[in-house]
Amino acid sequence: MPNWGQVMFQDAASSVMLQLISFHDHTLLVLTLVLTVVGYALLALMLNSHLNRYIQEAQTVETVWTILPALILLVLALPSLRILYITDEVSQPSLTVKTIGHQWYWSYEYTDFMNVEMDSYMLPTTDLMPGDYRLLEVDNRVVVPMQLEIRMLITAADVIHSWTVPALGVKVDAVPGRLNQIGFTTSQPGIFYGQCSEICGANHSFMPIAVEAINTKSFMNWVSNFNH
Repeated sequence: MPNWGQVMFQDAASSVMLQLISFHDHTLLVLTLVLTVVGYALLALMLNSHLNRYIQEAQTVETVWTILPALILLVLALPSLRILYITDEVSQPSLTVKTIGHQWYWSYEYTDFMNVEMDSYMLPTTDLMPGDYRLLEVDNRVVVPMQLEIRMLITAADVIHSWTVPALGVKVDAVPGRLNQIGFTTSQPGIFYGQCSEICGANHSFMPIAVEAINTKSFMNWVSNFNH
């Protein structure tokens, strides 16, 4: 969870999110250098009144400021494309969870097990326990084993929703009639919160997501006791 006054990303809970944060920092560094050079050039241009008739046509300068921005764009584009492909790759998932967006709640089906399915509604303020997060806590969390690849199959029953968990680096549109796929691996135990990120109606801001990552043994105990 983010803290009060925090202006950066939430702490990463998956390797993909860790790389996204690293790429964000890398891009900010490049942007800072570019803005510094351009800002200095503009300032010098406004304050400097000297003229030199020999640099009215400076072919070398023209060449440098054409090639240099292209190289900078490559430095940004290559790692961006790499992370894009990593985000989209689902290799050998250990567990598949089907997610269905409704107005205004989520349904989850664990397709690897018989009869493990549930609806996940936001808890009303009157039902919150001390320490629960208002507008983010749900009655049924998505429980997944940590350090194993999870495949999410995401769709919607009515309008477009978006299944989004910032700490995991996951944001996938849930589109009626279409099945989208995403994979993630949680690197640590914990509860990771998200919200529907597509404007889907009057109660759009009241359909949160809570993903609980636990160890494999606890997960199997949860599955075996689910219907008891």
